Amino acid sequence: MPLLRLILAWLVLAPPIAGAQVSPASQGEIAVSELGRPNVVVVLRHASAPGVGDPPGFRPEDCSTQRNLDARGRQQAARLGASWKAAGFRPTQVLSSAWCRCQDTARLMALGPVRVQPLLNSFFGADAQRREAQTAQLSRFIDGLDPRGGPYLLVTHQVVITALTGHAADSGGGVAIELQPGGAARRTRVLPAAGLD
Repeated sequence: MPLLRLILAWLVLAPPIAGAQVSPASQGEIAVSELGRPNVVVVLRHASAPGVGDPPGFRPEDCSTQRNLDARGRQQAARLGASWKAAGFRPTQVLSSAWCRCQDTARLMALGPVRVQPLLNSFFGADAQRREAQTAQLSRFIDGLDPRGGPYLLVTHQVVITALTGHAADSGGGVAIELQPGGAARRTRVLPAAGLD
């Protein structure tokens, strides 16, 4: 947990990121039935992929070199997608990290075409400067989304979710960021992990 402590300490002590208005404090959980609103950005951690990080020498474009979804993770992603679709969640954009476990989660959810967004890539083990720069860029990207044009689904990694919002996320869980018109502060709510037996 030292990396998580380091990230949380940075979130508390670092100067505010330009454009970042995500509250690190939890404002409660969000129900699946609320995800379909056009101002909601779901930032989801990939489904179950046992392990931590990736093997030495892994390459994002080569799934055989990475930590991937297991059978449970594939089932979890499919169940999540089916239950969210049944609840009325129809994202206008489905964006994913380039890592195979994120793309596979997004595809198995079957909620729309999946596009890779490099700002969602993992920075596990990266230096603080890279983490801070990518988190600031991702925050600005989210700020730029139309609060009337969603909902949006972003599939990423635990480390990215924590750096962006201060929340931890289990596999298949994450946060829902509610965009506010006129640039008002965003509201962040926890999305509990689901889709496993």
